[in-house]
Amino acid sequence: MVKRIQVATRGKGLTEITLAVAEVVRAAGVDEGLCTVFIQHTSASLVIQENADPSARRDLERWLDRLVVEDDPQYTHTSEGPDDMPAHIKAALTATSLSIPVASGQLGLGTWQGIYVWEHRHRGGRRGVLVQVG
Repeated sequence: MVKRIQVATRGKGLTEITLAVAEVVRAAGVDEGLCTVFIQHTSASLVIQENADPSARRDLERWLDRLVVEDDPQYTHTSEGPDDMPAHIKAALTATSLSIPVASGQLGLGTWQGIYVWEHRHRGGRRGVLVQVG
């Protein structure tokens, strides 16, 4: 079973999609298997991260911004603004797909783990995410 979910991001940062992915798993009716999550974009990514304390997500965002800076004079791919190439680099450094075990009909996430779309563009937008369960 493959389902496409739409995720509205509000700009740079992490948007949790754990409940939406868990609903796809529930609807699939699979007791044991694998859930694959794939984002259909090159300027956003996926991450499993702590879902209890938002400061962990903020710190992660700030760290990546220091690693990949905007307005680097060596960037040539700048037609969509100063966050364009940095967003592509951030997506290349992180993940475009995740594999999560399904056990007893549920995602095999740990207590403090959540699934997030990591938006790397300032303006955000609608992001397509494919969820496959089998």
